Amino acid sequence: MRSSNPVMNSLSGAKGGAQRGAYQAGYPQQGYQDPYAGYGRPVAPTDDRPMTVDDVVSKTGMTLGVIILLALVNFGISLFNPGLAMLLTVVGAIGGLITVLVGTFGKKYGSAAVTLIYAAFEGLFVGGISVIFSGAVVGESDAGALIGQAILGTVGVFLGMLFVYKTGAVKVTPKFNRILTGALVGVLVLALGNLLLALFTGANPLRDGGMLAIIFSLVCIGLAALSFLTDFDAADKMIRAGAPSKMAWGVALGLAVTLVWLYTEILRLLSYFRGD
Repeated sequence: MRSSNPVMNSLSGAKGGAQRGAYQAGYPQQGYQDPYAGYGRPVAPTDDRPMTVDDVVSKTGMTLGVIILLALVNFGISLFNPGLAMLLTVVGAIGGLITVLVGTFGKKYGSAAVTLIYAAFEGLFVGGISVIFSGAVVGESDAGALIGQAILGTVGVFLGMLFVYKTGAVKVTPKFNRILTGALVGVLVLALGNLLLALFTGANPLRDGGMLAIIFSLVCIGLAALSFLTDFDAADKMIRAGAPSKMAWGVALGLAVTLVWLYTEILRLLSYFRGD
């Protein structure tokens, strides 16, 4: 169960839950009423039940709720104190990155704390970056419309890729994941190179709003959309394998990472066409 999303990839390598039968590790399966319970046979602990689709939906919903709430808070702060809002945006970006690294490489599989802390940091980042790209802080009248379009675009891509996955129009295979992972690494290298170029020379070809920047944003949006397929596939396989329910927090983290990236790229692309 490999995925191009590093969060999902680490989750799929977590132990505990593969190939559960009628009994799991000596415990009766959830929902099965063991007639011998209380006569020496232990019952399954309630916090180790198999993960379900409802778990994924509820945990993802809570994660997105925290992101939206903190984004609105930072957006509101920007209207009265732009300097503080920009500081919170930087804190959110750095904090979100550190939290993802901790969750991915620190073996924090299915940690609610890690996921919600990431959501809080990313909420601050999303709120601030929305102000920057939409021009709301300088009184642009169509800033709200631009943000609304980016949100609709993000939701539309998410639902579209969910439909593509459920219908099997695109098969998620190991080869597909390897190709997508390679493309994501390539984009990351280009982005870092462009950042260094901007810092040392002032040139910013991949983010200056020109034709090359538009193409780069379209590529990023396409890769983010395809990443949803690997996210859905990894989550589906974990559910089928009977992974513990707490792993739904890890699935929520992986989906949130992709959603934030997609929203940011769509908003950036829209700002290009507006000339900002």
